[in-house]
Amino acid sequence: MILTRHDIAQLMQEKKLLFEPALDAFQNQPHAVDLRLGMVFYIPKIWKLSPEGREVLNVDVTESAGENFEKLELKPGQFFELAPGESIVASTLEKISLCSSDIMGILYPRSSINRRGLTVDLTGIVDVHYSGHLMIPILNRTSSQVIRVYPGERICQIVFHRLTGEMNPEEARRHGKSNAKYDGCDAQNLSSKKDAEEEISLIRKGDFKSLKKHPY
Repeated sequence: MILTRHDIAQLMQEKKLLFEPALDAFQNQPHAVDLRLGMVFYIPKIWKLSPEGREVLNVDVTESAGENFEKLELKPGQFFELAPGESIVASTLEKISLCSSDIMGILYPRSSINRRGLTVDLTGIVDVHYSGHLMIPILNRTSSQVIRVYPGERICQIVFHRLTGEMNPEEARRHGKSNAKYDGCDAQNLSSKKDAEEEISLIRKGDFKSLKKHPY
């Protein structure tokens, strides 16, 4: 069940749904909440200097990617320009806390952002009991236009769903055989984290038979 603005307002009054800083009237949608672009941006690096020399970075999705990004924090009033074809990661301005045992969220792009030539690649799930900032991948999909974005502008929206049953925090944090990797993240540490070493080791070996021996 998707929650309406009245349901969302009730959850906020009951302190079961928290935003820091607090929401403003511009963010209020019929059955969603618009989230604002934060001050922290992560720009992909293309090379690094190693003992052997200058190396082009090869991204391995089984590894954490913190060293593959340069973190940039803007000051209020500054803007960020995306070059044609450039892809970055940014934080939300708001920290969100889902304090109810049966409420989760799903992130979607705003159509007005897409019309500017930007792609906000979001179908992200915000787990029940999650607390922290959210990561926003942004791509300038044009071939010739520099597109400027401003911290504070509404960049995406979150739709809240009510689960068929309640989950306690311990259940919500269990993702597969490990705990959730990003719960509690703030804008300063949103870069990618690796999955469980046990799973990664089997994937790298191509040992799918052993991988599938772990019961659901």
